[in-house]
Amino acid sequence: MTRLMTGICAAVAVAAGVYAINGLSGRNSQASLLDLNLVSAANAQEALAAEVDTSTIVEMVQGAEDAPVTLIEYASYTCPHCANFHSDAYKKLKADFIDTGKVKFIYREVYFDRFGLWASMMARCGGQEKFFGITDLIFKGQREWTQAGGPAEIVEELKKIGRLAGIENDQLEACMQDATQAQTLVSWYQENATRDEVNATPSFLLNGEKMSNQPYEDMKKLIEAELEG
Repeated sequence: MTRLMTGICAAVAVAAGVYAINGLSGRNSQASLLDLNLVSAANAQEALAAEVDTSTIVEMVQGAEDAPVTLIEYASYTCPHCANFHSDAYKKLKADFIDTGKVKFIYREVYFDRFGLWASMMARCGGQEKFFGITDLIFKGQREWTQAGGPAEIVEELKKIGRLAGIENDQLEACMQDATQAQTLVSWYQENATRDEVNATPSFLLNGEKMSNQPYEDMKKLIEAELEG
């Protein structure tokens, strides 16, 4: 099984499952958790085979719609290299090209694990208006929330980020327990990753051509060449 397929199967450990774990106690907890994991794995395989309408997934976009250059980033919220990119190069990219109307920037999530999926569901909970701000917070606090403990603790840390961004707790609960959204996001990710041959993060497409992760100054030169062309 490829890393892509492994990631998908892990990701569709449907987000609501962690809340079921919260309610377990006593000697039945381990057995119940095992049952949940088995069911989740079966659901993952079934979801891959099922027809899912991925057109409901909203593309997260910054910049002018008619910008002459389109840059797509594929990133995982649990990827340290992605966090490094967003703490430095992305901010320069935004100032130099996105905010000036030269680049249309599209951010697409990659799910190599269920925690990345949960972070994505939380980031999308506030809609496009809050998405990129929440994404910044997720990457900034990556070390803390990814190392918070078990699944329940990780979800609680993600919810803290959501509340910090102004999302009400009831809304966060609903978003994080939306199994249909979880399965749709994973199918959407699979379609994108297969079509664009994404097997590592961060990955980039510059006007449809794959571009490796590289120092910002090198990336800047490639973007300027596209603008001049």
